[in-house]
Amino acid sequence: MQVDERGYYGQFGGAFIPEMLYPNVEELRTTYRSIMERQSFKKEFDGLLKTFVGRPTPLYLASRLSEKYKAKVYLKREDLCHTGAHKVNNTVGQIILAKHLGKSKIIAETGAGQHGVATATVCALMGMECIVYMGKLDMERQKPNVERMKILGAAVIPSLSGSMTLKDATNEAMRHWISHPEDTHYIIGSVVGPHPYPDMVARFQSVISKEIRSQLTEEQGNPYPDYVIACVGGGSNAAGAFYHFVEEQHVNLIGVEAAGKGVDTGESAATTVLGKPGVLHGSKTLLMQTADGQVIEPYSISAGLDYPGIGPMHAHLFDVGRVRFLNATDEEAMNAGIALSRLEGIIPAIESAHAVAALDKLTFDTEDVVVINLSGRGDKDLETYIRWGKY
Repeated sequence: MQVDERGYYGQFGGAFIPEMLYPNVEELRTTYRSIMERQSFKKEFDGLLKTFVGRPTPLYLASRLSEKYKAKVYLKREDLCHTGAHKVNNTVGQIILAKHLGKSKIIAETGAGQHGVATATVCALMGMECIVYMGKLDMERQKPNVERMKILGAAVIPSLSGSMTLKDATNEAMRHWISHPEDTHYIIGSVVGPHPYPDMVARFQSVISKEIRSQLTEEQGNPYPDYVIACVGGGSNAAGAFYHFVEEQHVNLIGVEAAGKGVDTGESAATTVLGKPGVLHGSKTLLMQTADGQVIEPYSISAGLDYPGIGPMHAHLFDVGRVRFLNATDEEAMNAGIALSRLEGIIPAIESAHAVAALDKLTFDTEDVVVINLSGRGDKDLETYIRWGKY
């Protein structure tokens, strides 16, 4: 899925930014592609993905899950990446980019904490100062990841405004960037924000679908699955899983959003059901908002999915009907996470459990090849599983 020269996917995208941020964003826009194409960049990026991140991640045929759903169900094991999720694919790429740009300090936002941990990890690797903004509520429900970031040397700053979750952390990070434009790079963790971030993050995460293709060729003699399923908050893991299949119309792409307590309850994060076009964090996208344009606070039991919008690439893919969006409630996701734990011995992140929950909403033929992007592991969510208690 290619972005146009103005940073748009169809009607969504662009760069809606304050004047103070223009030099930073313009510097990125004019250089990111050329830097990523340098042989020195490619060599360092590919080398770290292999030796530091642990790629390629396995494509695992989940035999008991396959038996239950009468299809060939594969799990793309992003949970086995170093730091426990797909987020590190992007932070490795962006920290090398920041180095090429001559930046010495890094800021980031995080919700579930996985992007924060991945950012703190690569900053420790490269010896760069790291500040991570995280909503106070998310800090409370993702305490293990907060401590990981601190151990790695990052300063974790609580966001106390709004819902005290991911949206508010992103606001704080952008304000910091405005005040420190010359020496600081902002590592955005999802396919959101002003151009070129959505395209840049999608490119770094596209290693996921690239590997799926080669692994399926080896397993099945065919690079194309029948279904690719991924959860969508901002949407970086889904962008990576879908990237090399978007132009292949015979591959069904399924995005799964967080319905929270139900799409009609007022406590949900199902943007494609509840949203309409608007501008958030520097791009035009689908956004949960009131009639006068005020952001509606999202809700999900999953800290990584309670974002009031989706990335502009996903908004476009929804708009043109290329991706089918489903949603899963808290209860459906938690039940799916526990079921996967019992059937396959894999405790997923609650974000990833939303994708697994889609299996109950789809009908498959026995020869269908279904790939679920298992974006993260459930260590960080142990307290939430314990509080849920239904296992």
